[in-house]
Amino acid sequence: MPYLMALDQGTSSSRAVIFNERGEIVASAQREFPQYFPQPGWVEHNPQDIWQSQLQTCREALAKAGIAAGELAALGITNQRETTLVWDRRTGEPVSNAIVWQDRRTETLCDALRDAGLDDMVRARTGLVIDPYFSATKLRWILDQVPGARQRAEEGELAFGTVDSWLVWKLTGGRLHVTDVTNASRTMLFDIHARRWDDALLAAFDIPRALLAEVGPSSHVYGRCEPEWFGAPVAIAGIAGDQQAALFGQACFTRGQAKNTYGTGCFMLMHTGDTVATSQNGLISTAACGATPQYALEGSVFIGGAVVQWLRDGLKAISSSSDIEDLAFSVPDSGGVVFVPSFTGLGAPYWVPGAQGAIVGLSRGTTVAHVARAALESIAFQSTSVLAAMQRDAVSPITELRVDGGAAANNLLLQFQADLLGIPVVRPTVIESTALGAACLAGLATGLFASAAELEAQRQIDRVFMPAVSRDEAAQRMAQWEVAVEQATLPARRAARG
Repeated sequence: MPYLMALDQGTSSSRAVIFNERGEIVASAQREFPQYFPQPGWVEHNPQDIWQSQLQTCREALAKAGIAAGELAALGITNQRETTLVWDRRTGEPVSNAIVWQDRRTETLCDALRDAGLDDMVRARTGLVIDPYFSATKLRWILDQVPGARQRAEEGELAFGTVDSWLVWKLTGGRLHVTDVTNASRTMLFDIHARRWDDALLAAFDIPRALLAEVGPSSHVYGRCEPEWFGAPVAIAGIAGDQQAALFGQACFTRGQAKNTYGTGCFMLMHTGDTVATSQNGLISTAACGATPQYALEGSVFIGGAVVQWLRDGLKAISSSSDIEDLAFSVPDSGGVVFVPSFTGLGAPYWVPGAQGAIVGLSRGTTVAHVARAALESIAFQSTSVLAAMQRDAVSPITELRVDGGAAANNLLLQFQADLLGIPVVRPTVIESTALGAACLAGLATGLFASAAELEAQRQIDRVFMPAVSRDEAAQRMAQWEVAVEQATLPARRAARG
């Protein structure tokens, strides 16, 4: 039986998952790695931590599965998107820490670009809004702030990449500098209509073209790993940003199908077919995986599961993330507490970069259990705001929401989500849809799977959560959330008005 290995490089951990040809998990391994916060609003990773943790998990997963690398048909890579790395083409050494997608250090630069009137051009060509979230201003910051970086970049000595490019570079011993359309579409430098790096955008952001990777399809045999890493050369046959990989892994192949991934952040994508849909409600357009050009509408929630990590590491309210459900279940509701976890600003559909976290509705009777429940509910509130924006854009009716990611194992969260949305929330048997999507892309490229229809046919459902409250009650809860958001964002909005 041939196997597929997915490298799932996330914001807080690296994972490797081995699947059989039926899409079933055979073995997996996971390692967390350090997060660095040099200043408020700054988030960094050491690129070597990313590489070493990913390499170790691959070796561990192969050992657990009891198979040799030669038994792998291929591997697929899926990764945290927008995180920005620059390294020396000759030595492979990074010139700085990676600037993570959550990082907000380029807010001032983004303000200046908006003031220069670049908003319309950026949205028209990339589908994105000018925001520190995306890669271009992070890359500009590295070139301007790391001594000698700009000159070396202009002379062709440096390479820029999102995490996928870095991993392929390392896996191939520096032979390949590549990315796929989904990751390229997150940089603010890539025209998603023409599907190429855009000279006008490169000029606007002052980015030398010599830094850029070659862009290929998501399902494509890019090359082979060096034998030293796993004991045999393995084909690298799939690359996709984590959320597009999850959309693919959830078999959302047609217009109107939507999924939400509950990870460090929450990311809701709705497939829009071969059409680039323009949102009027704070969403972005992005490339999706497909044999032909495909697109999606996306809403990004910056703090999803990370709020549980904060309860664990910051507040010390729980000893492990898995304790959150029992603690939240110990009270019947949040006791009027609403938690707005805008630790790194608010993303879609609000886009308030300067927003700070807030807990409102506290009383003398509030306990840590109420705060824990409000934290879980905040994940669902934010996701509901995104889906409501998608519904307002009316690209296509959404009749169910497919869910995945680590927090999708939490029944309380998913029931609350269904209650707020008023549509079924569908959890598959394999909630590792991101890794599954990467593996399936690699399987298609190497002929292990004949078509997307074959992948859809083997999808299995674990549980469907049906709405259990009235629409009036759901609307009342969402109104409380919106009031809390107003309070949390008021200082930032006042500051923006000067």
